[in-house]
Amino acid sequence: MVGWLAMVGVLLAAYLLGSIPTGYLVTRWLKGVDIRDYGSGGTGATNVLRTVGKGAGLTVLIIDILKGMAAVLLIKVAYPFIASAFQSSIPADGWPWWAALAGLMALVGHSRSIWIQFTGGKSAASGFGVLLALAWPIAMGAVVTFAVVLAISRIVSLSSIMAALVTIGLMAITGQPLPYLLLAIAGGLYVILRHRTNINRILAGTEPRLGSRKTSS
Repeated sequence: MVGWLAMVGVLLAAYLLGSIPTGYLVTRWLKGVDIRDYGSGGTGATNVLRTVGKGAGLTVLIIDILKGMAAVLLIKVAYPFIASAFQSSIPADGWPWWAALAGLMALVGHSRSIWIQFTGGKSAASGFGVLLALAWPIAMGAVVTFAVVLAISRIVSLSSIMAALVTIGLMAITGQPLPYLLLAIAGGLYVILRHRTNINRILAGTEPRLGSRKTSS
């Protein structure tokens, strides 16, 4: 029982890592404004890029990626110690399931941050960080997809959606562990759901393109 409680505590820590409101903090510090009042209203890197500038946008992007990585690496480090201490309740080979859950908690934390009234970003950057920690070749496939779609369409939201879909496909065809595949499906669908207003604008032909005066993230 104590072992399970310890793992729940680690999952909570993963959520709190993901919930660090990077975009909100950076724009508050640099401009004294609430990023949620500008552009798409999200705290993601693209909205920060448009509102504050390239340096701030890149900073937010990197930190959000690192948040996702840290959430998964935390459970990879903690799990062996917890499993060793509580062998009767925690299976030694069960860490992929917990790692996937930690990644999902980080995604939820990023988009529903406890620190800013459960608002946040679209979880694309944090999702990339989670992928890097779980299966970096899959992450590279996702980022290549994102880059190609962005180069063709100049629409960030469409690029994020396509990267999420490709991630699910790559997880399936490369034979990744079942927990990773389920995370890719759950996380990918979550990211797509977070982009539902962007999807409506894409279908209507009104979604702003990168380089235009308004860019949605």
